[in-house]
Amino acid sequence: RYRITEPLISFYHAIMRRQWPRLELGLAAQVWQESTHRFQAQVVGPHFEHLCRAFATTASSDLFGEPPAEVAAGTVNDPGTREQIEVDVVVFAQPEPGQPARILSLGEAKWGTMLGLRHVRRLARAKELLAAKGFDTRETKLACYSGVGFEPELHDTPGDNVVLVPLERLYE
Repeated sequence: RYRITEPLISFYHAIMRRQWPRLELGLAAQVWQESTHRFQAQVVGPHFEHLCRAFATTASSDLFGEPPAEVAAGTVNDPGTREQIEVDVVVFAQPEPGQPARILSLGEAKWGTMLGLRHVRRLARAKELLAAKGFDTRETKLACYSGVGFEPELHDTPGDNVVLVPLERLYE
């Protein structure tokens, strides 16, 4: 899968290229109004996910229990539902020879959506599936990265297993 990482080029491909004749006619306001959802999904969302992965890469040991060795995005197949669970931020520990790969954190990143318990449940399911595949998930933290905040019940989630990362924390 190829992904355009430059937001300006992503914007051009997602919005402008499709509507060039209308833009030349001076209908920019109308084009923008009709393209807002596509802009959020194809430009802002992927860029926010990238920022969250960069944040996780440089996170202190306090956040995940130890410094990350590798951070990526991934997909987990769920044979029970025949669906795929996309995980926006996967944080791996330093590999140890002869030991299963340890996952420090699985994270969901949403720019324009308040994250709630349903997102944590998806991550928990991905954690179960990865454990069944042989990954060490005993100390895996579930992380929610949000540009607009979190639903109230998520703040009441007990334990150290869930990490909430609001927008302002990304820029500390």
